[in-house]
Amino acid sequence: MKKLLLITLASFAIVSCKNEAETLKTITVDYPKTNKIDTTDTYFGEVVADPYRWLEDDRSKETEAWVKAQNDVTFGYLDTIPYREELKERLTKLWNYEKISAPFKEGDYTYFYKNDGLQNQSVLYRYKTDADPSTAEVFLNPNTFKEDGTISLGGTSFSKDGKTLAYAISEGGSDWRKILVMNTETTEIVEDTLIDIKFSGMSWYKNEGFYYSSYDKPEGSELSAKTDQHKVYYHKLGTKQAEDQLIFGGTPEEKHRYIYGSVTEDDRYLVITPRVSTSGNKLYIKDLTISDAPLIEILGHTDSDSNIIENVGSKLYIMTNLEAPNQKIVTVDAANPTPENWVDFIPETENVLSPSTAGGYFFANYMVDAVSKVLQYDYDGKLIREVELPGIGSAGGFGAKKEETELYYSFTNYVTPGSIYKYDIEEGTSELYKKPSIDFNPEAYESKQVFFSSKDGTKVPMIITHKKGLELNGKNPTILYGYGGFNISLTPSFSIANAVWMEQGGIYAVPNLRGGGEYGKAWHDAGTKLQKQNVFDDFIAAAEYLISENYTASDYLAIRGGSNGGLLVGATMTQRPELAKVALPAVGVLDMLRYHTFTAGAGWAYDYGTAEDSKEMFEYLKGYSPVHNVKEGVAYPATMITTGDHDDRVVPAHSFKFAAELQSKQTGNNPTLIRIETDAGHGAGTPVSKTIEQYADIFGFTLYNMGFEVLPTKIEEK
Repeated sequence: MKKLLLITLASFAIVSCKNEAETLKTITVDYPKTNKIDTTDTYFGEVVADPYRWLEDDRSKETEAWVKAQNDVTFGYLDTIPYREELKERLTKLWNYEKISAPFKEGDYTYFYKNDGLQNQSVLYRYKTDADPSTAEVFLNPNTFKEDGTISLGGTSFSKDGKTLAYAISEGGSDWRKILVMNTETTEIVEDTLIDIKFSGMSWYKNEGFYYSSYDKPEGSELSAKTDQHKVYYHKLGTKQAEDQLIFGGTPEEKHRYIYGSVTEDDRYLVITPRVSTSGNKLYIKDLTISDAPLIEILGHTDSDSNIIENVGSKLYIMTNLEAPNQKIVTVDAANPTPENWVDFIPETENVLSPSTAGGYFFANYMVDAVSKVLQYDYDGKLIREVELPGIGSAGGFGAKKEETELYYSFTNYVTPGSIYKYDIEEGTSELYKKPSIDFNPEAYESKQVFFSSKDGTKVPMIITHKKGLELNGKNPTILYGYGGFNISLTPSFSIANAVWMEQGGIYAVPNLRGGGEYGKAWHDAGTKLQKQNVFDDFIAAAEYLISENYTASDYLAIRGGSNGGLLVGATMTQRPELAKVALPAVGVLDMLRYHTFTAGAGWAYDYGTAEDSKEMFEYLKGYSPVHNVKEGVAYPATMITTGDHDDRVVPAHSFKFAAELQSKQTGNNPTLIRIETDAGHGAGTPVSKTIEQYADIFGFTLYNMGFEVLPTKIEEK
């Protein structure tokens, strides 16, 4: 049995940080035994051992027993943290404020989501549009789906007249969905439940039915078996799912792993966007006004991300990054829609474009060094105005139906809780619609954007947030959070959990690493495949900047990230184990040789490549794969891996195998734990109660292993 030595003070409340003079007491904790089984794979003549392969079987009794034993050790350890409950109480208190979404109109009603504060899932309310909003009543309450809140609402879509609702539910955090159909007048379920839905929207054609996407039920485990044949179906109301019409997909000669079907607002065109991976799509349209009209190919390759965002009759408006890495909008007639006929409508600029439409206008939302700038254009491409935003941060939601005269957008940054503004589309004026009443004072905190140089000289931005007046003495507990992949941009947003962290004198730092989308496709591509090391180098350089500028030191630094960000943490801690005191990889992609063999993982190959691509790609992946780079005799940071037993996007076997490797090889006294949430998936739909418990454990573990035996700043009742 592998032993873990925990060094703790005899009295928990004596000091607030490390004190060499105190008497230390040594406590031993047993890691669960993890069997090694002789399992190997051969890649280009090289034999690679995989002794923990058995942990990939999420249905086995042995894996179930291992999970229970690991959780027993982890929660036994967490129970020794003296202020864990105090953190939970503060998180609960701060979380407990009313949260309301922007309203939206469907049929005769206006709908909005509201959470009273600590409800596990937000509730959908509605009122007659011409009535007083105070008359709003509960329309759909996901908290009634299951008592513990582990069945969540996974999406809604109303028919064009608003009289029918299709809504998806997720059970236990899984990406698999079921779709229910409701009469909105009577709130009765009117159809059989549709099953085996995954990575799908629901797009209505008139009031007759809707398009959705599905995989065939996989062989083996539903939570880990490979799914790589996506299909688009049309469900006509009043018919059985078995009668649904297959629209696109299912051909064995070409596997489209993600296919989406959507109908234009005027019901004229069906738009199909097949993808082989998470980047790049083909593009087809079908004229729904013509019986048995064929699919027309606009793009037959996956060299760009392109989609139709609007049409006026047969005039199509296409958002694309084809030969425009920062994206642009082009127009073309549906009769001859291929790229040689495209005409620039809103040309590419030096900033990344994310457009939307509302009330007869286009809204061009640009990222300028990861913060928002919004321009309003008419349908002739004329610039009407720049939208005056409430401050520097992230603005989103500039979308509404074509006949609307107003829209609602959200605004947030790292110190500003998300507020909703009502915007008069013709006048261009904003007014505050909803501001949360939260026990947090933004004026006491500051965010600063800095630029640092990565290993190869690339300038990388980072936003650092903390209390005003914080002394830069190298002793501030700091979380460095990163992602760096899949064209995803980390823009400033408020987090209740991070507010509690900063209340404790903590620093929260977020660099915009290569691999993300902050500077367009070129920035994304610079962190993919054989350039993936750039992402880790950027993250390491961010940590070194924080240390060199005396924000913190290695003893007070935690590195954190989830999913692709979990890979980032795993690679960073195995390459530079001395860099941080604490490592927090969440739901991470950690076995880079086998990630593509689970669920839809093969679709991530654009970013990662696969071990079968070439000898060079195999060696590159093996060179940074966290599971394959844990070495004997190395002191790794105090590590708490987090995952969910229902994660069918990044299967928990990644985390299981990484934990087993670390526990087997870790040298020194830093703990290596894995916290496995039950009835939880990749993150979406996690009940508020579970989220609060997770953050209390993460922050408690982090501060405790930085040497804080009481909280750095006393949490007071406010």
